[in-house]
Amino acid sequence: MGEMPHRTIWLVAGEDSGDQLGAKLMQALVDLSDRPVRFGGVGGEAMAAQGFVSLFPIDDVAVMGYLPVVARLRTLLRRIRQTVRDVVAARPDVLVIIDSPGFTHAVAQRVRKLMPDLPIVDYVSPSVWAWRPWRAAKMRPFIDHVLALLPFEPAAHRRLKGPACTYVGHPLIERLAELRPDEGEAAARDASSPQTLVVLPGSRRSEIERLMPVFGATLARLTQQFGAIEPVLPAVTRHRALIERLALAWDVPVRLVHGETAKHAAFRRARAALAASGTVTLELALAGVPMVVAYKVSRVEEAVARRLIQVPTIVLPNLILGENAMPEFIQAECTAARLADAVAPLLAGGPARDAQVAALARIDGLMRLPGGDEPSRSAARIVLGARRAA
Repeated sequence: MGEMPHRTIWLVAGEDSGDQLGAKLMQALVDLSDRPVRFGGVGGEAMAAQGFVSLFPIDDVAVMGYLPVVARLRTLLRRIRQTVRDVVAARPDVLVIIDSPGFTHAVAQRVRKLMPDLPIVDYVSPSVWAWRPWRAAKMRPFIDHVLALLPFEPAAHRRLKGPACTYVGHPLIERLAELRPDEGEAAARDASSPQTLVVLPGSRRSEIERLMPVFGATLARLTQQFGAIEPVLPAVTRHRALIERLALAWDVPVRLVHGETAKHAAFRRARAALAASGTVTLELALAGVPMVVAYKVSRVEEAVARRLIQVPTIVLPNLILGENAMPEFIQAECTAARLADAVAPLLAGGPARDAQVAALARIDGLMRLPGGDEPSRSAARIVLGARRAA
């Protein structure tokens, strides 16, 4: 009896978050496949820990923003061509591109022309529901199936005439135990003093530089109103020195913590949060932490955004809920006075806090998968059954 033939799956990730998704997907594919799986493509350290051998270091293509992309354009184009040649030579059963559309979509478009019958799955939908909605229809010729992390994205792709799209669950669903408070931590949230306020000024340098001063002034106002509060700031490792320097200018002392474990420990005890818009708002929502969301960009970025943004809110939990339950303060509205006025009732308690807590309790039901399935396994089932779209 001959050896069972392998199933060949090529994965192409372009940054760290995609690498994390790819590693989980690899585990699930191996567990669910009816025959051995052989992997190849582009990935990072998390995928390497699963035995993946990347075609080149993921850092070569992990660039964001217009100027960084222009500066490294020759390298990016060379890596795109190299990745396409690798896929064509391997002739896999399916190609899975993971997020980073600037890189992965360029690969997928070229592969489709050279291998028109190869199924191509896109793990993580571009934010077509928020800006540049025409991208959805443009994806159809080279993407057969989109695996969405957010529950409202399949409807958006149907509305915008994008590829087939299935909600497979957000990876944060698999980390609920790290986000939810135990009995003692829940009691700490309700303690009268000092109350923990988690402060999250963003993960990018530009966000941090714009929001740290206004967040510091907000804390000063809250301290005048409440007396002792305990601000905790989970600092992004790569910007630790910047955050420490900017925090020294604050009138209110803040406790800086580092790493995912310490961040989630702070969430479990937090009475409320003051946060930059981003994925962290979804972490806070799943942790049940009432929040006020802020954001500031440059005037040029604001002008572009006003023309392109298609949604009534930029807060992910609000988009999932379909209502603006979490207040957001953007650009000129992002002032210490307004932020303090919005955070104060979340610390004090009352109708505003109760309304947010009730809204956050609905997030679970909207994000959980049927039967408590894990996102990586839900994604793997679609990849294993992938077919070329008609």
